Amino acid sequence: MLRVERIDHGVRCVDDPALVQRLARERVPLTVCPLSNVKLRVFPTLAQHNLPALLDAGLCATVNSDDPAYFGGYVADNYVQTFAALPQLGVRQAWQLAANGFEASFAPPAQKAAWVARLSEAFEQAAAGR
Repeated sequence: MLRVERIDHGVRCVDDPALVQRLARERVPLTVCPLSNVKLRVFPTLAQHNLPALLDAGLCATVNSDDPAYFGGYVADNYVQTFAALPQLGVRQAWQLAANGFEASFAPPAQKAAWVARLSEAFEQAAAGR
């Protein structure tokens, strides 16, 4: 009804299974900011963050930074610290988060497709050991 294009953070959507299904079906991006989620006590520690569950549910979750000077990290810091704290996140989830980021961008569709194609090619080469 509101024609939402994205939801900032969105980590509490898991409290409503119907909402999770709708967000996954409609590919509504969630701009997840793990470091600020911990600083704001949404999660006690980064190791307890629900980013893996969001990805497992097929949501278009992305990793972002939220006021880096206050919350302690730019986008790369959010990626590095989140992957260090959540060992269940691996190369496949890194690919998915990057692809989701391209999908969620406001770039033209052709540019998004080109970026995802390059990402997929790099992923396949890495998987093949090249």
